[in-house]
Amino acid sequence: MLDELLHRVSNHTPRDLETDRRFPEAAVLVPITRSDEPELVLTLRASGLSTHGGEVAFPGGRRDPEDPDLIFTALREAEEEIGLPPGLVEVIGPLSPLISLHGIKVTPYVGVIPDYVEYQANDAEIAAVFSVPLEFFRKDPREHTHRIDYQGCSWYVPSYRFGEYKIWGLTAIMVVELVNLMFDAGIDLHTPPKTFINT
Repeated sequence: MLDELLHRVSNHTPRDLETDRRFPEAAVLVPITRSDEPELVLTLRASGLSTHGGEVAFPGGRRDPEDPDLIFTALREAEEEIGLPPGLVEVIGPLSPLISLHGIKVTPYVGVIPDYVEYQANDAEIAAVFSVPLEFFRKDPREHTHRIDYQGCSWYVPSYRFGEYKIWGLTAIMVVELVNLMFDAGIDLHTPPKTFINT
């Protein structure tokens, strides 16, 4: 079942990001556990970090000049941040790149990992490593919706609450693209949901 869903990811052509200037690049790994009930592995970034401190994110970071490609960047950062050995990751393919609030072009790469990994969080960067069942996001149980005006259009981005963790912003946009792709979830980021109140 999981392989059928991942086949959709591998055949996916991500949206191209048309920009008139070159942004610094970063990559994140979107790890899915190979299990009967697949889960997404996420991190809570340490509160003292200069960017995105205290926020939920996928493991990843800026591309180093010596990184041969962005897949290498995503795997290197995942190993540095949560101790995930690159050899355990089966890279499936990219999702659409996004520009962060800090002006960085971030490309997500979906990867499958075993469900028995013992993570070693890098305390300087990561406060916690946790996982969320993919099924949770498929139902779009948003706590509320953030409207973000970007590149001439409005995005209505869900904010999810899973236990003590708030999943929102760029990470939520990546999650929505993934569950739409895998499950035909039909979550529309460009139309306000019925519950949206324009304040």
